[in-house]
Amino acid sequence: MPKVKLDATTCLTATCPADKSKETLWDTAIQGFVIEIRPNGGRTYYLRYFDGHGRQRQHKIGGFADLTFDQARKEARRLRSIVVLGGDPAAAKDERKATPSYAELASQHLDYAKTYQKRPGNTDAVLRVHILPRWGKLRLDEITTQDVAKWLAEKRSSGLAPATVEKIRIVFNRSFELGLKWGVAGLKGNPVRSIPRPKFNNARERYLSPAEAQRLLAAAGRSDNSLLAPIVALLLYTGARKNELLQAQWQHVDLERRSWFIPDSKTGKSRHVPLSKPACEIIERLERTSKWLLPNPHTQRPFTDIKHAWMTARDEAHLPGLRLHDLRHAAASAMVGAGIDLYAVGKILGHADQASSARYAHLANDRLRTAVEAGAANLNLAAVASG
Repeated sequence: MPKVKLDATTCLTATCPADKSKETLWDTAIQGFVIEIRPNGGRTYYLRYFDGHGRQRQHKIGGFADLTFDQARKEARRLRSIVVLGGDPAAAKDERKATPSYAELASQHLDYAKTYQKRPGNTDAVLRVHILPRWGKLRLDEITTQDVAKWLAEKRSSGLAPATVEKIRIVFNRSFELGLKWGVAGLKGNPVRSIPRPKFNNARERYLSPAEAQRLLAAAGRSDNSLLAPIVALLLYTGARKNELLQAQWQHVDLERRSWFIPDSKTGKSRHVPLSKPACEIIERLERTSKWLLPNPHTQRPFTDIKHAWMTARDEAHLPGLRLHDLRHAAASAMVGAGIDLYAVGKILGHADQASSARYAHLANDRLRTAVEAGAANLNLAAVASG
């Protein structure tokens, strides 16, 4: 184990004896700084040291042809100072090598989502369309909060809907939270967690007047899709979500008790929806061709898409921009307008909490205002007050 004061000339001229597989020269100035010379003339700088467990470790500094001796010596001093302070350069390097790319973490995230999400395709789409193209190739330790914040700001200014950008932030954040929970190598923190959620109002409220609802139902009755009219009518009468109705089965409908059982919903909870007499009459007129209440006549399976038929009827009824989901708002507003309290409306619609029902509070206030106006008129105190 030859020890010499390494310099540029020594490192250049040293050779490997013919009877050895390599020759190692140890520097006398910097403890553990060595150059390794091989029979073919190749030579490499290393720092060798003992870690906290007493094991000898080796950290590669670089090839002789790739950096100058002064650069190698400077790096050896830096690494040696890390060792003296209790660090382990080789372990840190090993950890960096073991740190996966975001694409690997995203794959694990999606596999996990498929075990509990009802529609993991939504998570898949966000990852595939928005997140992976930008971050997929980077190691997890290369993704910084500053870069993510800048990227999300660019997404917002690109014209994406605020709700879409928020969904991207949520999915990205979830990836890192899962990685931390699973102890993924090299992941020290979540670069998304501290990025504030921008305030925006994504609530879109569109209410139909009775005349608009009648126009819409008439247009749906003229649709090539013979089931569009009962679908629209039942959405208006029940306030159900589109997928809840399209997945409805005859076994869950009790016309005698005027009740429809929804075994699964967006909130993950089952519920019973009371059926009005008009809703029951519509259901009674449906043909019972399969176990599904409103199956596609061609497949006898639930509709996967009624978008074209819906948009045609909507435009024919002169209701541009109206969404199928707005029929749920129309049902809620009709109930509130009829004097039904918000708690009952929320139970019928299957809201997860009362905050979701609170958006209809102003409709209830309108009815209360009408009540106080009627009371004031009945008291007829105006003449006394003015006298």
